[in-house]
Amino acid sequence: MTVQITGLSSMATRHVLADLAGSYEHRTGRRVAIRAMGGVEAAQLIRTGAPTDLVVLASKVMEQLEAEGLLVPGSRAAFARSGIAVAVRAGARRPRIRDGESVKQAILQAGRICYSTGPSGDHLKQLWEHWGIAELLRGRAVQAPPGVPVGEIVAQGDAEIGFQQLSELMHLPGIDIIGPWPDEIQAMTVFAAGIGSASRQVDEARALLADLTSPSAASVKREHGMEPG
Repeated sequence: MTVQITGLSSMATRHVLADLAGSYEHRTGRRVAIRAMGGVEAAQLIRTGAPTDLVVLASKVMEQLEAEGLLVPGSRAAFARSGIAVAVRAGARRPRIRDGESVKQAILQAGRICYSTGPSGDHLKQLWEHWGIAELLRGRAVQAPPGVPVGEIVAQGDAEIGFQQLSELMHLPGIDIIGPWPDEIQAMTVFAAGIGSASRQVDEARALLADLTSPSAASVKREHGMEPG
């Protein structure tokens, strides 16, 4: 019977993991099934005792899961890093984002802004507080539901501008990606991978984890807008 390695990941890493898992299956003959969902939802599922071999989530969440005994001790490893990018509806006017002030003005001038429930959204809200514009945006800022890409909401015309990790905006139809945030306000989300403590095939999961974090996986990560962890 062919062993199937199961996994849970955030939406931000679903495309790169699909490619890497597919390559691993082809080379080893071991089946891999990684389920992607909102990061908050994935962490909650793991905390309810859902069995999974591999977990790939934002590093802060992974640290918490390890501290709670929900990861095999010592299995947590850096997977990839992803920065925040800006998108508008395909064909729409492209605001300038050359520096922090121009990003701030683009936000103030937009009718509706969309952001995520993940780390990029948290960083954006912190910037609004720092800039003193949080109250001005009340009622104009739309938070995408967990598991729903910001780009989908922008493509539908329900927001004029959207902010999310580049890896989540890439490959979505109906949007134009203007580019990454300028360095002065950029925030890189680090994703980590680890083995679930409920795994019944730790050795198989460890072999997959080693492959996903190996130097040979770097080019695939870059194709999906991420950098190796």
